Amino acid sequence: MRHAGQESLDLLEPLLAQIRTLPGLAEKKRGVFYLRAKAFLHFHEDPKGLFADLRDEAGLDFDRFEVNDEAGRAHLLAQAIRRFEAVPANGRPPRSR
Repeated sequence: MRHAGQESLDLLEPLLAQIRTLPGLAEKKRGVFYLRAKAFLHFHEDPKGLFADLRDEAGLDFDRFEVNDEAGRAHLLAQAIRRFEAVPANGRPPRSR
């Protein structure tokens, strides 16, 4: 699965615009977002369509989301906002006990 090209990102531009409003996210390359120095969200394309990889809640890996339609894009955006807001000020996930 390759990173999304410019034409695919053009289709996602309204979603990208909403993601860009999250303070503290840096878009290192179009459609590739970092939170502090750690990758947070990026997009892929393959024959099945468009997908987003969003940093998981533990901060260790990525969860994949299909973003081929408005429902998928809305779900990704909600999860991105929730996970963004859950990151502590120091950028590290809470420690497991």
